[in-house]
Amino acid sequence: QVQLLESGGGVVEAGGSLRLSCEASESTFNRYAVAWFRQPPGKEREFVAAINWSGASTDYGDSAKGRFTISRDNAKNTVALQMRSLKSEDTAIYYCAARKAPPRREWSFYDNWGQGTQVTVSS
Repeated sequence: QVQLLESGGGVVEAGGSLRLSCEASESTFNRYAVAWFRQPPGKEREFVAAINWSGASTDYGDSAKGRFTISRDNAKNTVALQMRSLKSEDTAIYYCAARKAPPRREWSFYDNWGQGTQVTVSS
């Protein structure tokens, strides 16, 4: 079990940028695929982006394509989500999740979760 801690959330104006970070508690983090999910108020949790263990393969949900970039630094046990051109509909709690297997878009495949970080985009 790996402990995950998200940071970087906050309040930003529409059109602005934020960089979220997910830090893991152990050095074996480089064996995990990592994904970002988000849960807007009153809505289901949805897939945002995922990255494989090496960083060579990434995947994005439709809402993130062209605006968000996922990356990782295994030397620092971190995965980042750079978000640009933010919209009010990006307002949500953002979670990072990890699994010792190839990344998936379905949240139920992940067994390690952070506590989440709130992102609020004001219009």
